[in-house]
Amino acid sequence: MGFYGIDPLYWMLLAPAIILALVAQVRVQTAFSTYRKVASGKGYSGAEAAAQILKDSGLQDVKIELTRGWLSDHYDPRTKTLRLSEEVFSTRSVSAVGIAAHEAGHAMQHASRYAPMSLRTAVVPMASAGSWLAWPIIFIGFIMNALALIKIGIVLFAGLVVFQLITLPVEFNASSRARKALVESGIIVTAEEEAGVRSVLSAAAMTYVAATAAAVMQLLYFLLRSGLLGGRRD
Repeated sequence: MGFYGIDPLYWMLLAPAIILALVAQVRVQTAFSTYRKVASGKGYSGAEAAAQILKDSGLQDVKIELTRGWLSDHYDPRTKTLRLSEEVFSTRSVSAVGIAAHEAGHAMQHASRYAPMSLRTAVVPMASAGSWLAWPIIFIGFIMNALALIKIGIVLFAGLVVFQLITLPVEFNASSRARKALVESGIIVTAEEEAGVRSVLSAAAMTYVAATAAAVMQLLYFLLRSGLLGGRRD
């Protein structure tokens, strides 16, 4: 039996997800670069757009901070902090306001106790454990031919897969809230701006789909190679 990098089955299962991830990355870079050159009609920067959306949503207790890293934008529910990358924070473009609004959408989810987001937060500890421990445990289990150890690793990895699956509706909903908020707050005013925001956010969503597909395929691989699915380990 091969394992991981030297097993043809692994690459057969993962190839579609890898290709999807590469396509998604290209789409994100292309969409962001394209609409980074298109100024937001009202002249809002990413930070200003997020602040306006949060204000209009009645969320006065959410902080907005600058963070480093290319498109490292995220919302931290623990501290109620919206962190925007350098490319988004001060740039007055359609790309910037779209991504900033998406992160503001997460803040709105948190405030409204959006169920999938609450569930995702609850499984973060399991997902973190899975990301750190699953691979070493599974690898050692295969080396030692210890099915019990493999099962433990698979359970941990399954927690990571669950996290990825829950992430999809959270991200899609945040994008939906973002597009609506940008229009209602008067931040975008033309069809071109709206199309640009949709393009940027759709490309970003594709990266989450690709990551989820990769995680599901890896879990399937572990189940097949351990004999827990299909009844064989050869």
